[in-house]
Amino acid sequence: MTASADELLPENFIDHLHALLRAHPQGIDEYSLIKRLAADFPDSPFAVAGALREPLALFQLHFLLFHQLYRLADQVAAQDLQLDIHALSIRLGPRMPGREALQREDPLRAYYLDWAQWVETNTADVERLLGDFYQGKTNVPADEHAAALQLFELQEPLTPKDVKQRHRQLLSQHHPDRGGSTADAQAINDAFLILQRYYGKV
Repeated sequence: MTASADELLPENFIDHLHALLRAHPQGIDEYSLIKRLAADFPDSPFAVAGALREPLALFQLHFLLFHQLYRLADQVAAQDLQLDIHALSIRLGPRMPGREALQREDPLRAYYLDWAQWVETNTADVERLLGDFYQGKTNVPADEHAAALQLFELQEPLTPKDVKQRHRQLLSQHHPDRGGSTADAQAINDAFLILQRYYGKV
């Protein structure tokens, strides 16, 4: 039986993560945060020797961290705090007006909070994604691509025309002028830009 995120980490992990981010108000990059967590939790997956060199282990480590970060983001939102989550800068600070709805519509949030992604992604999946990257097919991170596909409810194979048609359909359903929300429309447009970078433009 596959372990859950809570089973992989110490009980106080999220509280400790929260404290670390409060101690770095200017932000901290993902690699530095992983190294700090490895030192603080020597029996955790973050301290496994060679985990940053093997593709599947690296993906799982990255996913585990971002899964916890998005869980923390939901917790601190109730305290009027905002957690900006990017590989190069993870930063905790005051929430900007109007940002909560946008955060909750973030397709990356849905991707990382779906633990099935960690369970079901295998070595072949990771190697295929890396192969696409190194062959120049895309400069889109694998997680952003997967999250955008999930938001658009699309499956490969796809053409740029498929992506554009789906974008129009979703905007017609969720545009603020038609009763939708600005956050929904922004999330759809952000996902569309990601998919255009991956599949190209019509």
